[in-house]
Amino acid sequence: MTNHNAEELQLNYARVAGFMYLLIIIIGVLNGIFIDSELIVSGNKAATANNILANDFLFRTGIASILILYVSVVILAWALYVILKTVNKNLALLAMLLRSGEAILGGATVLISFIVLLLLNAEDYSTIFEKEQLQALAGLFLNVRDVSIDIVLIFVGIGGTIFCYLFFKSSYIPRILALWGIFTYMSMLLLALINILFPNRPEMMETVLFTLGALFELLIGFWLLFKGVNFQQEDVYASGSA
Repeated sequence: MTNHNAEELQLNYARVAGFMYLLIIIIGVLNGIFIDSELIVSGNKAATANNILANDFLFRTGIASILILYVSVVILAWALYVILKTVNKNLALLAMLLRSGEAILGGATVLISFIVLLLLNAEDYSTIFEKEQLQALAGLFLNVRDVSIDIVLIFVGIGGTIFCYLFFKSSYIPRILALWGIFTYMSMLLLALINILFPNRPEMMETVLFTLGALFELLIGFWLLFKGVNFQQEDVYASGSA
């Protein structure tokens, strides 16, 4: 009876992790397609500022959705830690801390978005700054937000790689899926470093790597949500760590 309850609890944690994976990737994709791509005009600060002012609610919707995304990251990290701590508690804890750091840095990007809104809607500053200057400042903060994402990706890359390594080691999920995850998150780490060192890199690289990452997170999300983890392997690690 005790083992059955433990397995049911582990299955619940897996479902939470699976749902969070799906929620994170769905929010990220929808935000990119229906909000950022509609409002942000690359290289044109005035057009971007006008789009944000004309679609204030849409921009705020994006802020709220990204905030939900990073809260989901914390819940995901916690659920994965609970699932994988029987494999290697220290590594699972490190991965959870890194993914939580991702959420903290991601929350800072949400604050940057609020600063952009304040600059573009701040009538009090109109006597100090020209309209073009406010638009330039808003554009600067949007650029800072974009650069901050590269820092977030470093935490995503390392934390995600560790979690997938633990999945591979434990065989809680199919090892081919865990290997795909290791490749995906190592690619995110590499992409972040390339963006920092070579800002003029081909945009196609980012598109390909993000697409592969999105497919992985969808697949592992569905797997954990509907299949859970391999309970036999869980019992082996649980007994070994006792």
